[in-house]
Amino acid sequence: MGTSGPRSNDPEVADEPACITTIAQTVAKAIPKLRTAFETHRSYEGEDNPSGEEMLAADVYADELLESRLGKLACVGTYASEERADPTQVGTGLSVAVDPLDGSSNLGSNNGVGTIVGVYDSELPASGRDLVGAMYVLYGPTTTAMVATDDGVTEYLLTQGQRKVLTPSVSLPDTGTVYGFGGPVPEWSSAFRRYAMSVQRRLKRRYGGALVADVNQVLSHGGVFAYPSLETRPSGKLRLQFEANPIAFIVEQAGGLSYQGDCSVLDTEPERLHQRTPLFVGSPEPLAELIETLGGAATNPTVTTRDSPWE
Repeated sequence: MGTSGPRSNDPEVADEPACITTIAQTVAKAIPKLRTAFETHRSYEGEDNPSGEEMLAADVYADELLESRLGKLACVGTYASEERADPTQVGTGLSVAVDPLDGSSNLGSNNGVGTIVGVYDSELPASGRDLVGAMYVLYGPTTTAMVATDDGVTEYLLTQGQRKVLTPSVSLPDTGTVYGFGGPVPEWSSAFRRYAMSVQRRLKRRYGGALVADVNQVLSHGGVFAYPSLETRPSGKLRLQFEANPIAFIVEQAGGLSYQGDCSVLDTEPERLHQRTPLFVGSPEPLAELIETLGGAATNPTVTTRDSPWE
């Protein structure tokens, strides 16, 4: 279990906003090499990652590249990745948890993929409340990044390793226009099916199978993304440290809500590094309806997320 105490006691590390900026800049500068790897590293390695998923050569390349770049930063103490079993100690600073290539199976069909980074002021595994920053990169027709701190969310255009602000303050509308739901429909719970039927009557479906791309639709247009628990995956599919916590942090900092079936994703108790969780994120109104439909308001009255239905 992660500790709740801070890791940033060193004066060079304690300036968390500067560290997050440095991490974001470092990831941006790695983008050209990552883009090249999409063309040259498309085969499967024949090995599984710690979550039991077969790795592409691009997964391994992205992991090694980001570890080599982020591990050299003075403000980073631990590097952890979805592609490796244990964290790597690289210094005495903050902890970064990385999904190096989210949705890598989409490379074969030339659909969207991404990179997710969570920056924790705690040992890993850590609570989402220990996040001091998070970002994701979307490799679409253009390469963009959403970077979140306690001050809000900024969207950047990434070109040749440089960042240009696209949206200074990303803010989710109350309702929105799109939804994207993952997992086989027959394995959804009856309560979630009822919710899905309600949402389909008024929102447009946008789902491509890469978390970053699907959540970016929600952050761009408002709405809701969900990957619920399934009959064959009662704990959900997405990894708490590498995917769910950073995405929930970004969405909540943009004025939205997150939920995992009992509480805000960020309040989930961390038990192990590769822990899985259901994930629901999006605009306040559709998330409040989801929470009510799944019975969350009755079972967890302690969540204090902004615009929370429990307040």
